[in-house]
Amino acid sequence: MSYTRGGIVIEEVADPEELAKALAQDERFERNWAWFNAHASEIYTKHRGKCLCVAGEELFVADTPAEALAQARAAHPEDDGFFTRIIPRERVARIHGHHG
Repeated sequence: MSYTRGGIVIEEVADPEELAKALAQDERFERNWAWFNAHASEIYTKHRGKCLCVAGEELFVADTPAEALAQARAAHPEDDGFFTRIIPRERVARIHGHHG
């Protein structure tokens, strides 16, 4: 079943095999994200100004997102739960305000 809303098509997937694949991919992403969060402090300190990809609970660092992704896919071609991130060269101060 498909729905169109504001130019976005939303499809409902009911095929158990497709749902199982999506769930497995989500689980791989969650493992990679948890690994990244556990190492974030060290990653942000060591790799300022670089692009990274996390796949197979392993870090890949390069000058461009495409290079980092290529390294990750070469090492973990089966991991479709990867993600990329760009680490800013400089720490950015965040200002939080509340108006009441």
